[in-house]
Amino acid sequence: MKQFDAGRITDDLQNLVQHAEELLRATAGSAGEAASEARQQAQESLEAVRARLADFERDMTDRARAVDGYVQDNPWTAIAVVGAAALLLGLVMGRR
Repeated sequence: MKQFDAGRITDDLQNLVQHAEELLRATAGSAGEAASEARQQAQESLEAVRARLADFERDMTDRARAVDGYVQDNPWTAIAVVGAAALLLGLVMGRR
């Protein structure tokens, strides 16, 4: 089973944006109004993706800090919650 890794997803998206920007720069000399308009739309899309990616990173960082703070303040409660979740998951998986 694969584990969710927000950091890796973020890195992959940053690489995708970087490669798309390089592609836009490489095709900047292409002639034609249609090509110019397509490049402009692609650039706007990349800027929107970059902004959403930055928001995603901030949100994940804030959530991770909140969870860390809760676990630091309430270690036994966190252990009990994780144990209960594992027990329920085990029961559900055992039925199949």
